[in-house]
Order: sequence, then structure tokens, then C-alpha cells
Amino acid sequence: MALFTRTTKNLIIKIEEFFDNVEIGILVFREGIKSYLINNREDFVRHLQKVDALESNADKLQREIENDMITNSILPQHREEVTKLIDQLDEIIDSVKSSLNDFNIELPEIPSALNNDILDLTEVSSNAAEELIPAARAYFRAPYTVREKLLKVYYFETETDKISKGIKKQIFQQMPELDLAHKAHLRYILHHIENISDIAQKAADLLSAMAIKVIT
Repeated sequence: MALFTRTTKNLIIKIEEFFDNVEIGILVFREGIKSYLINNREDFVRHLQKVDALESNADKLQREIENDMITNSILPQHREEVTKLIDQLDEIIDSVKSSLNDFNIELPEIPSALNNDILDLTEVSSNAAEELIPAARAYFRAPYTVREKLLKVYYFETETDKISKGIKKQIFQQMPELDLAHKAHLRYILHHIENISDIAQKAADLLSAMAIKVIT
């Protein structure tokens, strides 16, 4: 059973636009990290500015969605869970923005030997978040398809952990030329990248539970 009806048309539009902002934000994050690693400062700043705008618009939409559900009594029996889901998705774009800002402020010195591994980590962590979006869209239209769509989120989150551990092992055990402070800084940067997949997993857990309630 679809949750949306004709009477929720305006809410549909806002939620879909919110999802769009999060999805595009993930894409821009991926490109921003690539630009940083190849020392393309101009492109990196452009991606950072784009993420700032997307995050700001997502926050605006989040407030409007929550206000619409309350003032117009839309989806009253699902309001709390939908609000939590939107919060979780908003955390993704917040994390994306925070991560790029940390790169911009701290300017981490990343050894070129790690570039490909960090690109892989960024790709897989971003994939976990990206795969969450179609599942979230499906919740409102075809909730019985949600759980199968979430399988890739869990897969990519697990892969993110594996890649991150491998990079950390390389940094701390195979790069004696780096001092401890440098290694710790790199670990901090890695944490921000992999955190995107961790947030996606939490949202997937919530979304899975929500879908079960709707279809049973």
C-alpha cells in the first residue's frame, strides 16, 4: 500500500526534492575528494560551495516537510518515523558537508601512495549512502520492495569497513616515514569518509523496520 495519496501531492514534491538534494550531495562529495587528491583546488572549492548550497536547501526542506505533516495532519500515524528517517538522511548530507569543510580547513597532507585507496574508500562509502535513496523513495510508494533495495547499503557499508581497516594498517604499519601526528590526522580524515556509510547503515535499519510495520 502506497502512503502517498492525491491529498499529499505537495508533501510528495518536497520529500522527493529533499531526496534529490541528498543524492546530488553524495555525488558532489565524491567529486570533491577526487579534486582534492589531484590538487585541483579550484574544482574542490566549487564542489564545496555546491555541497553548502545543497545542505542549506535540504535543511529548509526538512523544516517544511515536518511543518506540513504537523499543520496539515498528513501521515499522522507515520509522522514520527518519517521525521526520524528525514533526520537520518539529513545527517548524511551534513556529514558530507562537514567532511569537505575539514579537508578545506585542515588541508591534510595525503601521501600519493594512498590516493587510489582513499578514492576506493570514498566510492564505496558513497555507494552505501546512494543505495539508501531508492529504498527511501520506495517506502512511500512500494514499501514491500524496501528490504531488497537495502541489501546493497549493508554490502557497501561492510566493504567500507574493510577498505578503511586496510588503509589504516598501511598507514600505521607500513609508512614509517610519517610521524605519529600525521598518521593520527590521516586516521581522522578516514573516519569522516567512512562515517557516511555508517550513517547510511543506521538509516537502513530504521527504514527496514518502518517498511515491515507498513506491510504487516
